[in-house]
Amino acid sequence: MRRQWALELPDLDTEPMAILGRAFRLSNLVRPSIEATFADFGLDRGEFDVIATLRRSGPPYLMTPTEMYSALMISSGGLTHRLDRLEKAGLIRREKSPRDGRSVLVALTEAGAALAEQAFRTDMASESSFLQALDGKEREALAALLRKLIAGIESDQARSGAEGENAG
Repeated sequence: MRRQWALELPDLDTEPMAILGRAFRLSNLVRPSIEATFADFGLDRGEFDVIATLRRSGPPYLMTPTEMYSALMISSGGLTHRLDRLEKAGLIRREKSPRDGRSVLVALTEAGAALAEQAFRTDMASESSFLQALDGKEREALAALLRKLIAGIESDQARSGAEGENAG
């Protein structure tokens, strides 16, 4: 694609395609396998994200909905829909906060904790197979570079968002 664009638009630097285009392609290549892994456990990716967020939060495996949708970077409505499905499946339960009877906490059930761990272990084994083309040092270097790139983009977006808020 870059060669083709270079012929058509020789003045345009297409380097972003070499990096971001490949990252997008990589995501598209692995997504079906990841989604299939979670489907084998009766979950979609969003549902897995909820129970995994609770599981990795540590005992007692409970969070407020606000903490959850902030951690998951989704809307409160999107979270509510996921919580409804997970509660019906017996993987989470909603309980009143002991501090404030009006507030709700989301708790992972034993079944939810077990399923989150089993699905995560299976997913990590599957994802690990995708990295076989890279040795340990290459994987570390790639992870560090991606972390740096993401931090820079997030910083730029936060700065742009703050500037937009201050302009209004």
